[in-house]
Amino acid sequence: MVDPTRNLWFRLYVPAAATTTTASSPSAKLPLIIYFHGGGFAFFSANSKPYDDLCKRLSAELPAVVVSVNYRLAPEHIYPSQYEDGFDVLKFIDQTTIDGFDLNKVDITRCFLAGDSAGGNLAHHVAVKASDHHEFGKMRVVGLIAIQPFFGGKERTESETRLSKAFALSLEQTDWYWKTFLPEGSDRDHAAANVLGKEWKDVSGVKFPATIVFVGGFDLLQDWQRRYYEGLKKSGKEAYLIEYPNSFHGFYAFPELKESSFLVKEVRDFIEKLCYAPSGISF
Repeated sequence: MVDPTRNLWFRLYVPAAATTTTASSPSAKLPLIIYFHGGGFAFFSANSKPYDDLCKRLSAELPAVVVSVNYRLAPEHIYPSQYEDGFDVLKFIDQTTIDGFDLNKVDITRCFLAGDSAGGNLAHHVAVKASDHHEFGKMRVVGLIAIQPFFGGKERTESETRLSKAFALSLEQTDWYWKTFLPEGSDRDHAAANVLGKEWKDVSGVKFPATIVFVGGFDLLQDWQRRYYEGLKKSGKEAYLIEYPNSFHGFYAFPELKESSFLVKEVRDFIEKLCYAPSGISF
């Protein structure tokens, strides 16, 4: 429990292996992943079965210590409640001795923010705030894992028009999510949604973490996700784009799909590149 007054808590997943088994660094501490679930800022929680299963899988297969955050939901709690909750979890982990959280086994100087859909949006905004924050004692955010992140704008992109009634996520749903989450009187060009719009927070001058973006070919959000990747590259940031042409929004929740396994491998490779590269990565 982080703050009972707002029901802010997280689930902690620690794999059975006390250390990593990577050939490059067999005795290294485990990296930390702080995960934000999806659901349009309005649905699901850290203990929803799809996310419990996903975080167990990530923890075991990467391996890594995973913190799955239960943040407040819209419409009862609108912007910026979710971002505040996410950042406060980082501060809590940085400053608090947590039962079951053995600093001899987890390295919080190798922290990754991760999330899918709305959770990917949340992870981005928390990363921006963390990049400006110089008060962390030990924590260092070195990577961002954005799985089909939920971004948008007033413009209707080609993929939104072509896939407006797509399986798993429709344009009608995304419009409703933005309407319930954004402040009254705002539109989809608000900086929370359109992270590359007029109000966006320029990250070119801050130590923004290396980012990997996952895109599905049957996800109506794909154009916004590619723009996000391209925007990071133009800002001089380390960014990677992984596309699965046959995947729909939320495919990662289905372990029987081959793309779900591909995603876990790509995340593992991304983490190993940043944590265990012989020359090290500097941010």
